[in-house]
Amino acid sequence: MEKIKMTTPLVEMDGDEMTRILWQMIKEELLLPYIDLKTEYYDLGLAHRNETDDQVTVDSANATKKYGVAVKCATITPNAARMTEYNLKEMWKSPNGTIRAILDGTVFRAPILIKGIVPYVKNWTKPITIARHAYGDVYKNVEIKVPGKGKAELVFTAEDGTEVRERIHTFEGPGILQGIHNTEKSIASFARACFGYAIDTKQDLWFATKDTISKKYDHTFKDIFQEIYDAEYKEKFEQLGIEYFYTLIDDAVARVIRSEGGFIWACKNYDGDVMSDMVATAYGDLSMMTSVLVSPEGVYEYEAAHGTVQRHYYKHLKGEETSTNSIATIFAWTGALRKRGELDGISELVDFADKLERACIKTVEDGKMTKSLSLISTCGNPVILNSLDFIKAIRETLEAL
Repeated sequence: MEKIKMTTPLVEMDGDEMTRILWQMIKEELLLPYIDLKTEYYDLGLAHRNETDDQVTVDSANATKKYGVAVKCATITPNAARMTEYNLKEMWKSPNGTIRAILDGTVFRAPILIKGIVPYVKNWTKPITIARHAYGDVYKNVEIKVPGKGKAELVFTAEDGTEVRERIHTFEGPGILQGIHNTEKSIASFARACFGYAIDTKQDLWFATKDTISKKYDHTFKDIFQEIYDAEYKEKFEQLGIEYFYTLIDDAVARVIRSEGGFIWACKNYDGDVMSDMVATAYGDLSMMTSVLVSPEGVYEYEAAHGTVQRHYYKHLKGEETSTNSIATIFAWTGALRKRGELDGISELVDFADKLERACIKTVEDGKMTKSLSLISTCGNPVILNSLDFIKAIRETLEAL
């Protein structure tokens, strides 16, 4: 069979630990036999990020802006233990955070639904997509440990030297302070990415904050979303028969639990971080969660929603067998290949991505799966496969479709 030709490269961001091992297996078994794969390769493994003073992460993000589509392997965000393990020059920032900031993107995460893996919330029969704002708030915070009695104020000094002051608290003893921020530009980008993604996927969009308590900070998010919706997207939403509505975050949680799914839930940065893990776990497993970063300019970066599977990697280094679920990483590749095919008008690439995803789902539904999936599957006698044999089983299914 002649390989599918590509005209524009994908930006390929390699990663760390067990997911790096799976990355190579996926390419060798599921992609290179069928596609004349064109990628611009960046090694985002922690050792190479350290060698380049993290410049490689910046370069990969700028390449993504150039080519429009990227696929990323899971990467380590170092802590103190990693500093020692990898002999790092400094505690490098999260590559995902760096890439999000450069692309000004919003992260959309959705579960992969498979028969036989029943969500813990039984009425969730359709996927819920979490849209997470990826700038500011607690992730850009400034903190102070208050040593004792004193006055805390929030101060803004304008370019002309004028000041705005708000009393935070008068401390009678030790305490803590935290300052967070966001920008109207970033909030507007978040809103447009959410509205655009809802139109692309023809799904309702929900947005929730706590504006009744945070009457300036959260209320600004609410106002910007509404203004942009009314001015730029309302007519298109009505034409498609989809809905946008705002509600309080606590009301949204209640609505989500009662719903059947099938919508996009837009959240501020921290809410999206927490809720995406909650939704992933409720649907079954973080290894069954897709993730795509979308910029307002229409740049896409696909990745798995989970981490580098450190425990399995250490077993692998000892020569022990692992049974690691690679489906979310495969879906990162299929998402990127499908988008590349759509943008370049290569229908064969789009069809291949669709077919490979069907092969992943059918393999599990046929009872062949990794250990973690077997623990949550209703399949009577699952065949538990190691990491490579599971990928090979998907290849057998693919070739039989």
